[in-house]
Amino acid sequence: MLALGIDAWDSATRGVAVDAQGKVLRRARNDGTESGVRTLLNELAAGHRPDTVGVAADTAGAGLGAVEGWPVPLICTSGAAAVVAESWIGAAVGARDAVCLVIGDRVIAGLMLNNAPWLGAHGLAGAAAWFALNPVERQDYRKFGNLAAEVSSDGIARRLAWRVQAGDESMVIERAGSLDAITAAHVFEGARRGDGVAISVVRETAKYIGMAIANMASLIDPEIVVLGGPIADARDLLLEPIRQEFARRLPAGIAQQLRFAISDLGEHAVATGAARLAMVAG
Repeated sequence: MLALGIDAWDSATRGVAVDAQGKVLRRARNDGTESGVRTLLNELAAGHRPDTVGVAADTAGAGLGAVEGWPVPLICTSGAAAVVAESWIGAAVGARDAVCLVIGDRVIAGLMLNNAPWLGAHGLAGAAAWFALNPVERQDYRKFGNLAAEVSSDGIARRLAWRVQAGDESMVIERAGSLDAITAAHVFEGARRGDGVAISVVRETAKYIGMAIANMASLIDPEIVVLGGPIADARDLLLEPIRQEFARRLPAGIAQQLRFAISDLGEHAVATGAARLAMVAG
């Protein structure tokens, strides 16, 4: 079995070739154009005809047709692919009801209900970026969504930059070089080094993520919530604060039984889930 999976996301398209047991045979990445996706597929196939092809494409690549002589690609949402990957070979193995929240340049969620990904009435379930967690109607909320504006990689960097512009002193600006150059990684590094402003921003990030998890868990009552994406690199700073935040916002019956984990699947998790969905459908 040779299954190809593509995570077609703007300018950072990722792909994997996996076997029936989920072993990753090859990884690759390039730009997010349709021609880039096709190039990536050929690179991953390495001269072989794949048995199945899955493409997670909320935006770019949704209209991708079949490569001549290959099976028609299965198109799925990024959220569905993420939770399927975790349920197949990740932190949610064995769970029939699970949530995967992916945070990085994008913010998405995948829902697994009764052992099947839940897509919603219009195939749009999992748009976690738009969780309304603050009654303030900021312009960036209307553009990116409340949760994404606060906890995406750009959102984390932007919050620290605003604090510096307001007069707070932070070593992060010295390491980044300028306000525009600040990244989420700079913020997390600053927090590890004891920078007060960075620590405050990280605490706020944990609060928003905990609130989002509490909202999903209270509605769905999953066995496990998995946090994935680049945010997983800051697990040393976020794991316990997030756990404490959602636990105090949930009824005891859910909070005491809900498992919480941070994904170990890395940046190719969505692509792996897309390959699995195509494999099962085929």
